[in-house]
Amino acid sequence: MSSNQRLIEAIQGGLPLVSRPYAAIGERIGMSEAEVITRLSDLRGVIKRLGVVVCHRKLGYRANAMVVWDVPDEEVADVGQQLGQLECVTLCYHRARHLPDWPFNLFCMIHGKERNRVLDKLDSLVEQCHLSHIHHEVLFSRHCFKQRGAIYSQFAAAER
Repeated sequence: MSSNQRLIEAIQGGLPLVSRPYAAIGERIGMSEAEVITRLSDLRGVIKRLGVVVCHRKLGYRANAMVVWDVPDEEVADVGQQLGQLECVTLCYHRARHLPDWPFNLFCMIHGKERNRVLDKLDSLVEQCHLSHIHHEVLFSRHCFKQRGAIYSQFAAAER
């Protein structure tokens, strides 16, 4: 198994919750902390992003809303930029519409402990960003599915 494969397998389950996670990973797979950081940097493109998976329900955030927006295509980048910078928005991304059934092309997530507070945040967001003219719907989560990071087994298999 190549050192890149060992590194990818080591991070797929998540980073250790220690002050120097790359050093801990390196120790586990026989690399220095600097080598882990360098190799992860070299793997950009294979590893699309390195982020945190927050189990928000365990933290008491049970009112979780995906707000879907039907933004004019020429405005989607600007509106997405505005939404993505707001503290209450935890995720914001652009996707293609699927007409005629799904006219929405911008998605943002707002987490909260109470449904009414999430809706209040949304009202404030609409006013603050001047979005009252843009059609949107609020989809509250009913279930929490398994949350985990990316799996790169295809890359690992290709390296073998």
